[in-house]
Amino acid sequence: MPKVIATKEDWIKLGFIFFSEKGEAGIVVEKMAKKLKVNKSSFYWYFKTKQEFIAEIVKYWVFSETEQIINTTEKRLKPLDKWNEFLKIAFKNDPYLEFIYFLKRYALKHLIIQNIIEDIDKRRLNFVSELLQEFGFSKRESEIKASIFYNYLIGYHEMIRHKQQNHNYLSKVKQEISHFINIKR
Repeated sequence: MPKVIATKEDWIKLGFIFFSEKGEAGIVVEKMAKKLKVNKSSFYWYFKTKQEFIAEIVKYWVFSETEQIINTTEKRLKPLDKWNEFLKIAFKNDPYLEFIYFLKRYALKHLIIQNIIEDIDKRRLNFVSELLQEFGFSKRESEIKASIFYNYLIGYHEMIRHKQQNHNYLSKVKQEISHFINIKR
């Protein structure tokens, strides 16, 4: 029977899922090793400590939930296409919405993580503001609308955290957003 080998990426992706379910308490090396069907020494091959592992999970989150979203959106040429792609990704039906909730709790004891979250918030707000400027809004107006949008996004995810979204949720989101961001179609 061939030997099963878990890669560093396997551990990180599984760690992201486990952290999304229970936060730091969900990061139990023995349980993850069992799920990956490997010995727990595999974990220590890649990571010296649990804190180092969580830092890698956070890097994965930054890439997958911010940089990748921005890069995917930026591939569109027209502002309206970018906006629609961005909304589709930002409001996706995601089973791991709890990640940020647990990350913010974890950050209360880890200043480096607090700083990463603040930087990500700034990066996201700046991206939305720049996107809105492509529609002709002034820089100041775009910043205000970006802030309102971001607060709406956070509130939306908080409200649906434990609920199933219906099939037309994105249409409803677009309709609600149009009340405070008047984008000409």
